[in-house]
Amino acid sequence: MRYLILLVFALILSSCSSTKKIVDNTPKQESKEVVEVKNEATPQVEDIPVTTEVPEKTEVTTEVKDITVQETIIASTEAFNHNIWHKLLTQHVSDAGNVDYKSFKSNRKPLTNYITSLGKNMPIDTWKKEDKLAYWINAYNALTIDLILRNYPLQSIKDIKDPWEQRLWKLGDKWYNLEEIEHQILRKMEEPRIHFAIVCASFSCPKLQNEAFTALNLDTQLTNATKEFLSDKNRNDISQSDLKLSKIFKWFKKDFEQNGSLIDFLNKYSDISISEKANKSYLDYNWDLNN
Repeated sequence: MRYLILLVFALILSSCSSTKKIVDNTPKQESKEVVEVKNEATPQVEDIPVTTEVPEKTEVTTEVKDITVQETIIASTEAFNHNIWHKLLTQHVSDAGNVDYKSFKSNRKPLTNYITSLGKNMPIDTWKKEDKLAYWINAYNALTIDLILRNYPLQSIKDIKDPWEQRLWKLGDKWYNLEEIEHQILRKMEEPRIHFAIVCASFSCPKLQNEAFTALNLDTQLTNATKEFLSDKNRNDISQSDLKLSKIFKWFKKDFEQNGSLIDFLNKYSDISISEKANKSYLDYNWDLNN
């Protein structure tokens, strides 16, 4: 009986020990599971595409900068390149405006190429006024030289029949003459100084500049051409009270009175202060060739 009691007691102790082990092991298993859950969550946080947004923003910024630079370059360029004409003028026209038509004629191809380029790249509405003026001034002078070369040798442009009415040049889809370019295009642009930039191949005309007119320098070039023409004693003889003027001021009087009197215009570009009561007369026009 004693042994039976001891056996039952031993069994009870063994059962309690097993239960304690189970209870003790339970928290450890739960703790392990929590750690495992945390380890699984970490990659999900790292997978958020934070770094991919930065390159995208950087690329957008670069594109905006590139566009800005390109627009600046376009804004600073001229609508038409007159380099061919400029080179021809420096080669065949002296500082005094005398034209070497003989050498010009021996090298006709560059002039022909320039006139062709004028016809293929005519002014459009989006061109600035300065670009349009430079285009038509240079065109007028180049076509005048071409007219002379077509009839060279000669003593005067007036030796040619209807020199300003001949439609010899196709620009775009239309045939032009010098008269239309001067009166229907250039004069309507309300810039009176064009009269000292376009040249009729004659001695009494303003001298042919040995550089091309450009939109960038147009205002300075027109001002210099005007001042130079007024101070040239062969074309004008100006004093405070007496004016012996080129007939250009008689023929195109209306153009010079857009913003005041003729005297007002002259005083703006003359080194001499001219009286409003100054006597005016006009010099004979010499149509001899400007060579």
